[in-house]
Amino acid sequence: IEDMEVEHVAPEGPDVAPVEEEPLFTNLDIFLFSLIVGLLIYWFLSRKKTEETIPEFKRLTPVVTPQRETSFIEKMKKTNRNMVVFYGSQTGTAEEFCGRLSKDAQRYGMRGMSADPEEYDMSELPRLAEIDNSLAVFCMATYGEGDPTDNAQDFYDWMQENDEDLKGVNFAVFGLGNKTYEHFNAMGKYTDKRLEELGGKRIYDLGMGDDDGNLEEDFVSWKEQFWPAVCEHFGVEATGDDTSIRQYELVVPTDINMNKVYTGEMGRLKSFETQKPPFDAKNPYLATVAVNRQLNQSGDRHLMHLELDTSGSKIRYDSGDHVAVYPVNDVSIVNRIGQILDADLDTVISLNNLDEESNKKHPFPCPTTYRTALTHYLDITNPPRTNVLFELAQYATDPKDQDTLRKMASASPEGKGLYQSWVLDAQRNILALLPRLQVRPTIRIVKILCPSCEKQHICAVVVEFQTSTGRTFKGVATNWLKNKVVVTDNGHKATVPMYVRKSQFRLPFKASNPVVMIGPGTGIAPFMGFLQERGWMKEQGKDVGETILYFGCRRRNEDFLYQQELEEFEKAGVLTQLNVAFSRDQEGKVYVQHLLKKNKEHLWKLIHTDNAHLYICGDARNMARDVQNTFYDIAEEVGGLTHTQAVAYIKKLMTKGRYSLDVWS
Repeated sequence: IEDMEVEHVAPEGPDVAPVEEEPLFTNLDIFLFSLIVGLLIYWFLSRKKTEETIPEFKRLTPVVTPQRETSFIEKMKKTNRNMVVFYGSQTGTAEEFCGRLSKDAQRYGMRGMSADPEEYDMSELPRLAEIDNSLAVFCMATYGEGDPTDNAQDFYDWMQENDEDLKGVNFAVFGLGNKTYEHFNAMGKYTDKRLEELGGKRIYDLGMGDDDGNLEEDFVSWKEQFWPAVCEHFGVEATGDDTSIRQYELVVPTDINMNKVYTGEMGRLKSFETQKPPFDAKNPYLATVAVNRQLNQSGDRHLMHLELDTSGSKIRYDSGDHVAVYPVNDVSIVNRIGQILDADLDTVISLNNLDEESNKKHPFPCPTTYRTALTHYLDITNPPRTNVLFELAQYATDPKDQDTLRKMASASPEGKGLYQSWVLDAQRNILALLPRLQVRPTIRIVKILCPSCEKQHICAVVVEFQTSTGRTFKGVATNWLKNKVVVTDNGHKATVPMYVRKSQFRLPFKASNPVVMIGPGTGIAPFMGFLQERGWMKEQGKDVGETILYFGCRRRNEDFLYQQELEEFEKAGVLTQLNVAFSRDQEGKVYVQHLLKKNKEHLWKLIHTDNAHLYICGDARNMARDVQNTFYDIAEEVGGLTHTQAVAYIKKLMTKGRYSLDVWS
């Protein structure tokens, strides 16, 4: 009340007369207050009345979008299938094998369907017993250090967490792995073992493909024995029909809206023009190339460092994660295939699945052009698999060539040997096969090839070498990245479709734990991120434990990658120990395992007493194995363990997450 004055009233006392106080509110104040309250009550009542008298409108029936079928059992019943082939696939090979098994099924009295376990409710697996003479086949690839592939993660969790009764469920498993890895075919082995534990009936032995050897031969050999086992178990007979069974129909639309044609997108049409998060394998982010520089000073190799700008994408990258990119095939190879096949590569096509009930309507995004398919979606540089050779045979003009192709596609010892020497060892791709065998298929070869495939830093060596036949073999991804200039001739920034795959390769939760990183060559890549993170922790005042790096390269003046950055980390105290093995700077070869041996006492103290975490990144075939053997030796020599105890000790470190590998073959 603005006119009210605050008076200081003197304390009462014998010599002070009491002061008469004025009333707190005047009559005017009370009147105004009553008026405001009355208006508020009137407004409230009139509002309530208005709300109550809102006229009723006719209720519209909501449009319900049909839900995708998640019951593979109901789908099998509806389409009269009795065989389902699930694939756990990261790069497409297991998916391809799965498709071949599903397609072959009708030759052996079965009706098969290919299925992605990520798209179906796998808890329905026990219900497969409801279908007579039914069979579930699993083509399961192993990713990284014994992990399931992304699309098989939920199925793997289900197998671990549930004890469903699979009595009456027939199954078979083919695993895809690589013997150079510590956990060879772990996912295939686990699936085979777990399905039996749950009561399933194995109708044929676990197949284990080895990508370090001849994965194609392993699969063909397993498949040749698998089908007779199926026939025997279900009492059916093979038709004997060895002709090609078409899976897709090639359609050339006559009236097409070019705005509806895919130009290289992985999922949603025009996703490269209008980018919408979240970004993943089916929706990659077009990251601009911020840096592309050569790391090595000399030598016959090209080692490169790229930086991809993902600011604004909301992509989260933690040190140790993997950056996946989608490269494109060499334009000259694409054009050469078009010339050999005498085709207009800009013709719009669509490959439609002849199985109308299949979830996979097309092998790659359609409609598209021959050029886009050969550039973005098909594997035209790697040696073709045997099923491709079998399909090509029908187009060979010379009967001898037909016999040769079919022989290489067979499971006979002679055929396997010929495929190994003539195709694999010689690194012949589809382009090398066409003119050599005088094969002149129509452009339907596209059907035969279907399909086989803030800043993130990439460190890689460009793959380029001479094959035994004198041809130059170039890696698709690395050569494509090598030519990614930061700014193109027309002034635009170069872009790379990419996404981030989470990894278990992580720094310890406690910053005070010591860290020992071993990464020769490009294996140093994740450790640059680790060092940046440890440096940031140090700046925040955290207690950061010892951070030790063992790096290996050929020569100090040739390929000492990130030399300046590493020396700066060491100078700042982030890197407490930098050990570099230059293998060719002296008469005798020196590798990282030799430097580990020199520091064995200190390393054993870090491991056994100080709870250190060990990280190994790089070559799986030799380096990772040699380093692991060195740690066995250190445990024996310094720790006083027997060899058996030493092996068990290191294995226990792996189980606890203190010995981590990120290796490749």
